[in-house]
Amino acid sequence: MDKKVLVIGSGGREHAIVKSLLKSPKVKKVYCAPGNAGIAQDAECVDISPTDIESLVNFAQRHSIDLTIVGPEASLEAGISDALKSVGLKVFGPSKAAAQIESSKEFAKKLMEKYKIPTAGYKSFDNFDEAWEYVKSNPLPTVIKYDGLAAGKGVVVAFTEKEAEDALRDMLLDLSFGKGKVVIEEFLAGQEFSFMCFVNGDKVYPLELAQDHKRAFDNDQGPNTGGMGAYSPVPFISDKMKERALNEIMKPTAKGLLDEGVPFCGVLYGGLILTDEGPKVIEFNARFGDPETEVVLPRLESDIYDFFTAVLDQKDYIPEWSRDAVLGIVLASKGYPGNYEKGEIIKGLERLGGEVYHMGTSKDGDDIKINGGRVLMVTGRGDDLAQANLNALKEISLIECPALFYRKDIGKVALNR
Repeated sequence: MDKKVLVIGSGGREHAIVKSLLKSPKVKKVYCAPGNAGIAQDAECVDISPTDIESLVNFAQRHSIDLTIVGPEASLEAGISDALKSVGLKVFGPSKAAAQIESSKEFAKKLMEKYKIPTAGYKSFDNFDEAWEYVKSNPLPTVIKYDGLAAGKGVVVAFTEKEAEDALRDMLLDLSFGKGKVVIEEFLAGQEFSFMCFVNGDKVYPLELAQDHKRAFDNDQGPNTGGMGAYSPVPFISDKMKERALNEIMKPTAKGLLDEGVPFCGVLYGGLILTDEGPKVIEFNARFGDPETEVVLPRLESDIYDFFTAVLDQKDYIPEWSRDAVLGIVLASKGYPGNYEKGEIIKGLERLGGEVYHMGTSKDGDDIKINGGRVLMVTGRGDDLAQANLNALKEISLIECPALFYRKDIGKVALNR
C-alpha cells in the first residue's frame, strides 16, 4: 500500500511516531511539520508552524494525506483536528473541545468530580489574595497548577509557604503563562506512572505503561521540566493495578467526555499516581506524552498504521508488545528549564548504534546544533531495565557536547526494587 501520513510537531515524541510509521509496509511517505534535524533524516520536513491551521490543512489537501497524527497540545487547542475533519480528512487527535481535558485543568477536575474519577481534592482561583489565604489555611505540601497550557512547566509542588506564595505571584500577578486561573490541589503521595490509551468515543485501547522523570537533576532535585527521561515497562505497577486504572479511570473518563457531548478521538494520557487508596489522576493530557512516547512506541510490535486505522474505525484491536525494556535519557541544554544557549555543535552522533530521538536540534551544513531546551533522547534496550540503562549510558558516553547535561538516575526506583 502507499499511504501518506503527516505528523505535526517538532520534538522527540514526533520523531518516535515517525520512526514507528516507517516500520509499516502500508506507509509510503511520511511528512513532518515542521520537524527537526533528526526527523529530517527519516521524513520529509515541511516548514509549517504547528499552529498555522490554514497552511496545514492546505498542505494535507494538496498532498492527499491519508492520515494526520497531531503531536503538540498547542495544535489541538488551535483546532487542527476540527479543521481537518471539516474538509473530510482523517486525523488522529481530539477536537478543540475534547482537548480541554488538557488545556483547562478546571475542566478536567470538574469532569472527574462529576463522574467520580479518583483524583486529588482541589479549588480554583483567579484572585491572588483569595488563593494565598486558601494555601495558608491548608496543610503543606500543596500543588499549584496554572489552568491552561504551559509546556509542562505550569505546575509547582510547594513544600513551604514561600514556594507557594512565589508560585501564586508568578501565575496570578506576574502572569508568566498569561492571564488565567490557578487550580490548587491536595498533595498526593506515591509513585507516579504514565498510562496512555488510544481512545475513540467510549472505546479505549490501552498502551504499555511508562514512568517519566520531571525534575531537572538527579534524586528528583531542581525545577520541574518537560521530562528528563522515561522507561517502560513499569515493574511496580502490577497487571491487576493497570486493569484497575483502566476500569476506574481511563474508561470512565472517555465515557464521561462522550456523555458531555465532547467525544474524544486520539491519545488520552493519564498522568497517574499509585496511592495507598489505589491509582488516582494527577493530570490528563490530550496527546502522546513526551518523553514517554520514545520508550513506549519502540516496544510496539504491531503495525502502528493498522492500530491507528482500527481506532478511527472503532474496531477491536489488541496490539502486540515486546517484552524488552526500553529506557531513555534526555540530554538538555545547560540552564534548562530556565535560560539556555542555542547553537552549540553536537559531535559523535554518528557513532551511536541505538535509537536516538531528536527533540530540539537544527542542521547547519553537516553540523547538528542545539536548538531547544531538551535536545536529544538517547534510548537503551535490553532484557530488563538494568541492561537498558547500561546501554543508554554507554551510548551517551559517545556524544561530545559540553553544553548538554543529563540525569544519571533514570529508572532508579524500578532498578532498586
